[in-house]
Amino acid sequence: MITNLFSIFDPSTSIGTSLNWASILIIILILFPCYWAVPTNINIFFSNIVNILHKEIKVTLGKTTPIGTSLFLISILIFIIHNNVIGLLPYIFTASSHITITLTLALPFWASLILFGWINSAVNMLAHLVPQGTPAILMMFIVLIETIRNIIRPLTLAVRLTANIIAGHLLITLIGNQAAVRSIITLLGVINAFILLTILEMAVAFIQAYVFAVLLTLYVNEIHH
Repeated sequence: MITNLFSIFDPSTSIGTSLNWASILIIILILFPCYWAVPTNINIFFSNIVNILHKEIKVTLGKTTPIGTSLFLISILIFIIHNNVIGLLPYIFTASSHITITLTLALPFWASLILFGWINSAVNMLAHLVPQGTPAILMMFIVLIETIRNIIRPLTLAVRLTANIIAGHLLITLIGNQAAVRSIITLLGVINAFILLTILEMAVAFIQAYVFAVLLTLYVNEIHH
């Protein structure tokens, strides 16, 4: 039972390879307009969404942020949404449920921000370790706490996304295993619970991707300003 329950998070297939990771590439065949002679409704809708997100992120980042930062953040947001949503379909692997993917997204971005901050403005980076108004007797402890908080940022980003996706998929799997019961009333209850949980997971898929992108945006804003 335990093996079957967690097998949904196994990237390997029956032939001993990791072809399940190929689910990440499905978005290439759907969204990129270069594969279409005429823009489709999906491409137009996607372009409108990107423009709206670009305006929202630019407001948060400010006018002095380097060009392309918002587009990079939007790319991460769309990539996570794609993996979260596509994983709700039957027999499709959810790449965002693995710490391998989420940490790969969070760690390089966090490391690049830290290096950029220390190279270009080491004084301001040191000043961030001691918030304004901190009593002198607590400064040593505050510096230690702020240092630990900065170090664990990529881990919290990765674990937050992975844990929420895993929890939802486990609940869906557990409820689906109860569908073999013989009682009609129990079966109807399982179906209703499954539908409600699927709707909830759809919302979680968008919310967690948005939270991931917003936190990265706030980190950029903090380092840059």
